[in-house]
Amino acid sequence: MELLHSGKVRDLYVDGDDLILVASDRVSVYDVVLPTPIPDKGKLLTALSLWWFEQLADLVPNHVISATDVPAEFAGRAIRCRRLEMVPVECVARGYLTGGGLKEYENTGAVSGVELPRGLVEAAILPEPIFTPSTKAPLGEHDQPMTFAEVVEKVGGETAERLRRVTIDIYCRGAELAADRGILVADTKIELGWAADGTLVLGDEVLTPDSSRFWPAESYQPGRAQFSYDKQYVRDWATASGWDRRDPAPEVPAEVVEATRARYVEVYEKLTGNRWE
Repeated sequence: MELLHSGKVRDLYVDGDDLILVASDRVSVYDVVLPTPIPDKGKLLTALSLWWFEQLADLVPNHVISATDVPAEFAGRAIRCRRLEMVPVECVARGYLTGGGLKEYENTGAVSGVELPRGLVEAAILPEPIFTPSTKAPLGEHDQPMTFAEVVEKVGGETAERLRRVTIDIYCRGAELAADRGILVADTKIELGWAADGTLVLGDEVLTPDSSRFWPAESYQPGRAQFSYDKQYVRDWATASGWDRRDPAPEVPAEVVEATRARYVEVYEKLTGNRWE
């Protein structure tokens, strides 16, 4: 195999006509990879993505060839997948107002050009899910919000409409299934690409704690920050530590690592109904 690309969390290898996508235990905050891994994170992300790919298969095809036909050293954390020509847009859907979307709304009254009602508070549920795409920035730089018109300019009107429809459909299906399990999906980011035959295909990961914000429904209360089943706990620690958000990042304390791993495990078990061994 040949290493094709090493990202903040995933490594991509070429194996014949296929790709091997490997999810590491690395965690990044503010676009900087922290020196301390989160044990089992890569396996949890892979297992959860595979579960979601099955739940979404009738909405959009995915890139998975096999989760077992992978090198032994990557067992449990790798997927053999199809080569895709990735769409040059980050496809994001939001059902709640939080994160970067909240900041943009507070400044402009809109998110990615989508006008929203006045007076919305942090974590408010939106009137309907919205498509809020962003650029795909190079490693170390930040993605920037895009309007739908900018997506049309980049990929064409027909493709832009398909990206919006598929992203919203995936969000709505994911939010519905998660709600039945006591979890709110605040937002999610997906990766789409073109297969050799021209089919639009879902790739990378889907509806994981690294690509989505998951909140427990039982404690949801708009107007404040929510408990989140993702790396927000690490991000909060990093912010409070006084770190200047530049490389190199400080080591993460053991208690923060364990608490973060516990959140990944809990959301996996709640969503899938499977016990994490």
